[in-house]
Amino acid sequence: MSEDLGDPGHRRPDGMDDTTVEALGKLSEALETAERARGHLYSFHQLTGHAHLQLQDAVDLLRRAGHTAHADAVTSQLLGRDVLEGRWTFQVVEEYDDGYYRCFTGIEARVRNDLAQGRRHIYEAEMKRRLHG
Repeated sequence: MSEDLGDPGHRRPDGMDDTTVEALGKLSEALETAERARGHLYSFHQLTGHAHLQLQDAVDLLRRAGHTAHADAVTSQLLGRDVLEGRWTFQVVEEYDDGYYRCFTGIEARVRNDLAQGRRHIYEAEMKRRLHG
């Protein structure tokens, strides 16, 4: 059996009620979902950048094949184009990180610090203790 079942860092502070433990569990779960969304945003950023490099290769091949007008159209209409008005993907990632994500992690930490002495995953630790006795 695992040694962490008695870990005080995952036990609820004295006086904490079940509803608060459940609320902190939901808050933690919401943060984990936002973390996943952030990962997808980084995937979007990297995949869009990779597509841009592939477009450059396509333009080179179109020119080599003598399709200058098509190569020019791809170059002028798509290469270097903003994915959102005024922003490339790195700017979208930075805006998400500096705004929504920073606010989310800050609030989660503040609530957890205020209500659970900074302890994380109390809900899950209690579930583990129930399952492993």
